[in-house]
Amino acid sequence: MRPYLLLTPGPLTTTETVKEAMLTDWCTWDEDYNIGIVQEIRRSLVELATDRPDEYTSVLLQGSGTYCVEAVIGSTVRSNEDYLLILSNGAYGDRMGTIATYYGIRHYVMKFEETQIVDPQQVDSYLAEHPEVTHVSVVHCETTTGVLNPLAEVAAVVKRHGKLLIVDAMSSFGGVPLNMTQLGIDFLISSANKCIQGVPGFGFIIARRSELERCKGVARSLSLDIYDQWETMEKGHGKWRFTSPTHVVRAFKQALSELQEEGGVEARHRRYQANHDVLVSRMRALGFQSLLPDEIQSPVITSSLYPHAGFDFKSFYTKLKGHGFVIYPGKISQADTFRIGNIGDVHPADFERLAEAVKECL
Repeated sequence: MRPYLLLTPGPLTTTETVKEAMLTDWCTWDEDYNIGIVQEIRRSLVELATDRPDEYTSVLLQGSGTYCVEAVIGSTVRSNEDYLLILSNGAYGDRMGTIATYYGIRHYVMKFEETQIVDPQQVDSYLAEHPEVTHVSVVHCETTTGVLNPLAEVAAVVKRHGKLLIVDAMSSFGGVPLNMTQLGIDFLISSANKCIQGVPGFGFIIARRSELERCKGVARSLSLDIYDQWETMEKGHGKWRFTSPTHVVRAFKQALSELQEEGGVEARHRRYQANHDVLVSRMRALGFQSLLPDEIQSPVITSSLYPHAGFDFKSFYTKLKGHGFVIYPGKISQADTFRIGNIGDVHPADFERLAEAVKECL
């Protein structure tokens, strides 16, 4: 049933069994759905994120990942009391700044080049000079380029300064190992249609319970109030405030099961890394140059420079699609690039086939 493989960072190629999980209709008030599916998902997410699940909780929210990022910023950062520092080296960090502006939140955006990591030493100096900062937000894997920011080092600096830490782990959670307790992350945000390999329709927030409890009454949005959504799910044993995407939620539960069957996050990370390694090796053999140095490259999405002046990406894209592969255009201003996602139900053999298709398309 697959007309092509989605080699993108989400939506992505899903298994047939994840798709089949959406063939049953569910009642949003029924205990089989709320307790048997929603609550199980919430528990599983916390267990994936931390080795101290009693200190954390999770809340699911309708919409794309950006809805959840906005919900966290709008529900945790108070307009007149707090100051948010946004660490940005790409479009998704910049988007946090846009959200803060919309909400009238006092904030700074600390900008780094798109092809560079967020520098922990510079963050340390900045926080020392700006004691008014109360919250810090950062993107773990910036899918603008594929750069993997040094989350452990950044988190250590943020916590040493005693700040609340918000992490956009949209494109990394479930595919890159991390432990919220060890890192000191207070709020982590991701989406159903990323490394856990579900389908689009909702995102989720994993939060330090004590910090989430402090968010009561902070939100400026009804629909994006994560405290109210969480309180309703807690008291209602998985009940959502407003109509939940039932088919998508059931598919996500199946995707979580398949993550465990694969061997967990570490095993999935190894597969994604193998996908990336095959891709880079074969593309370099064909004359393509990677945008990023290997040491800061994530296994999630890989950016390649155009091979020559006048390269027609649209024609290349269309030809590849005819061979059964859909890729992504570039998203930076510094260079002409295109991107290929390594996540989803795709495997090293698929990237061997992709390389042969690229060779033909050239």
